Amino acid sequence: MAATPPSTILVYVGFDRIGDGLLKLPFVRGLRQAYPKAHITWLAGRETSVYGGVLAELTEGLIDEIIDYGGIGNGPGELLRGMSSGPLAGRRFDMILDTQRIFWTTLSLWRVPHGSFISPAARYLLSSKKPKPGFKSAKTMQRQLLDLLELASGQVFPSPDTLELDLRPALHEDAARLLPGGPDYIGFAPGSGGPPKCWPLENFIALANRVTEQGRVPVFFLGPLEAGWLEQIKSAVPKALFPLQNEIAAHPLGPSPLLTIAISKRLLAAVSNDSGTGHMFAVGGAAVVILYGVTRPDKFQPMTDKLTMVRAQDFGGAEMHYIPVDPVESALNGVLNMAKI
Repeated sequence: MAATPPSTILVYVGFDRIGDGLLKLPFVRGLRQAYPKAHITWLAGRETSVYGGVLAELTEGLIDEIIDYGGIGNGPGELLRGMSSGPLAGRRFDMILDTQRIFWTTLSLWRVPHGSFISPAARYLLSSKKPKPGFKSAKTMQRQLLDLLELASGQVFPSPDTLELDLRPALHEDAARLLPGGPDYIGFAPGSGGPPKCWPLENFIALANRVTEQGRVPVFFLGPLEAGWLEQIKSAVPKALFPLQNEIAAHPLGPSPLLTIAISKRLLAAVSNDSGTGHMFAVGGAAVVILYGVTRPDKFQPMTDKLTMVRAQDFGGAEMHYIPVDPVESALNGVLNMAKI
């Protein structure tokens, strides 16, 4: 007799940034496909999830409840405290899916009352189901999550090469207003989560000027952390466009990441650090060159079949400043040639 499908499912993540949210979306869609009638709770144990914020509309009908700052995963000391307080106090779930591998965090999560518990931590030590002998963990986070779902459900979920999004028509209208048809637009995302992930700004400027010399229009995507670069780039690259700054002026809270995805559909190609914007370029369908230094491209590779990676390690070191301008220009020209085919 087939097992009764779970009615309540808890998914644990530490937190979700924009890039994480896009990479995890196939897992979320697959989870709903596997358990169409379940009440799915998404728990961000340490911080917040973009699924409850800027990417909320992508998970409508897929996730029923999102809990931020869930109080699990903040430190080993929480193991000494009971489960009588916090957002999960008094709750039980038919299934818990643990998407991370830090064992003390898994122990803390395991204390939540449950039916089955699926976790890869400590080689699935606490997991109700375990992989077959010889199983090897995938390199990419996205495949790891899909493997976890396959283990839990017994169904097969192939890894998608691209991510299709049904964006609201208004987003496409705004994108067309910000980047009207005609020129060949090349996107640039010089920011990231922190300085170690950023190629020097002067290199982005130099490459943008070369793009201008080729008769194309550089388009810079600057987030709140890069707002101080606006005047410097404007002065150094007079023909550059800054569509997000136009929207920030109109909307003080800033534009939706989904608008960036819609705009990226109007780019011929793009160059980005390893960042959320790079993932947005990829999902939007632009041929993209992504620059890597200290981060691992094999784990957080964007969802696109039009990706060229440039790694600092190939030029003498892990820091981003080791990457010269010329090979990035060559990579960009390569994806531009592919875009024309």
